Amino acid sequence: MALNNKMPDSTQKNIIDLIKRSSKVLVLPSSPPDGDSLGSAIALYIALKKLNKEVTVICGDPVPEVFDFLPNINIVGNKLVSSNDFIITIDCKKIKVDKIKSSIEDDRVNIIISPTEGQFSENDIFFNKGKIAYDLIITVDTAELGQLRAIYENNIEMFNQIPVINIDHHVSNTHFAKINYVDIMAASTTELILPLLEELGKEEKTELIDEDVATLLLTGIITDTGSFQNANTTPRAFEKASELIAYGARQQEIIQYIYKTKQLSQLKLWGRVLSKIQTDEKHRVVWSVVSQQDLLDTGSEVEETGDIIDELMTNAPGAEIVLLMKQKKDKSISVSMRSTSPVVDVSKIAEVYGGGGHTQAAGFRIENMELREAEYDVIKKIKEYQAERLNIIREDEKVTEKDNDTVELAEEIIVEEPKEKKKKKGEFKPKPKKEEEKPIGSPYRFED
Repeated sequence: MALNNKMPDSTQKNIIDLIKRSSKVLVLPSSPPDGDSLGSAIALYIALKKLNKEVTVICGDPVPEVFDFLPNINIVGNKLVSSNDFIITIDCKKIKVDKIKSSIEDDRVNIIISPTEGQFSENDIFFNKGKIAYDLIITVDTAELGQLRAIYENNIEMFNQIPVINIDHHVSNTHFAKINYVDIMAASTTELILPLLEELGKEEKTELIDEDVATLLLTGIITDTGSFQNANTTPRAFEKASELIAYGARQQEIIQYIYKTKQLSQLKLWGRVLSKIQTDEKHRVVWSVVSQQDLLDTGSEVEETGDIIDELMTNAPGAEIVLLMKQKKDKSISVSMRSTSPVVDVSKIAEVYGGGGHTQAAGFRIENMELREAEYDVIKKIKEYQAERLNIIREDEKVTEKDNDTVELAEEIIVEEPKEKKKKKGEFKPKPKKEEEKPIGSPYRFED
């Protein structure tokens, strides 16, 4: 029996109507890009081009080499003409120009134009602000606008003036757009784009889903489910994958490039990361870090960490939270988290750092902090989260666990009566039965 995952009719109609009315569409995948965001963005590019739309795909971060096999991957750009740009236009109809130079001196920009024939006058020079070149923005796999990095930060005015369609499946989505198509039960964003393109194709009487589009959409499902191994794999994900294979999606090609093709540098990096695994059995945490030195030593790029976090999960029995921290060239730190149980919500930890994601898969980025400092800070936050969840009490550096109404201390502590000392938090002074008796017991008071 087919599963009912149809988006609300009003939402679908509004999206399709807006796409029909638009002629210049900007599609923005989240950063850092992955199989789901790239698959969604390029699939929309190919489909909308069939409807004679002008489509531009821009990504704030470089595209990892592992996705070079994707159809039309070269159309993904990294620069956007900003509405804040100041443009100087010079009319050269009657003047031949030989050289153009520019320099910055004393906070002034000098533009030197050397004509070979004729002379310039003030009437030949025009000044303009950059024009907004789009009439629709579609964000894909983006929980909040900050994930677009500089594309949003340098063009906030554009996002306020142009209608935005937000297509996503993250529980942390902030519903920032004019139209928000957010389904947290979907395994991937591409899973949501499939029915949208099917309906748009029917209305436009054009077959929008070919083998390339199907391959791109299936890439999103496969990568976000870890080839159907992750906890977010649903019956609906299998159903949509089956439909895409029927459209001609090249499943084996995706598996081959994503999971079976590894560069020697990547294998060296994985070995380095796995050898640096750290564990905290009490708090059920396993983590590893990738420094810039690790990348230099192995001749690899940070994108080659790939799905190594899944390897950490398979090599960490008993762990509830698995964490991978990656230091990038700009010294920012990318953090990926997974949980092995739906009762452990790693998105809550990610939100502390301005990130987000799903209950069992989340991430965030840390700026302006050294790797060791960031590692200490993040692991501390995770331990605090786990301590509260597991009823773990920290007593200085010793950790004890509550068990209903009893508390078992790591060791018995004998305390002498303090002399004119202020009472510390959690400390109490038991009254001796007799004046000559000294109280014996714990200096801590525990409350359930």
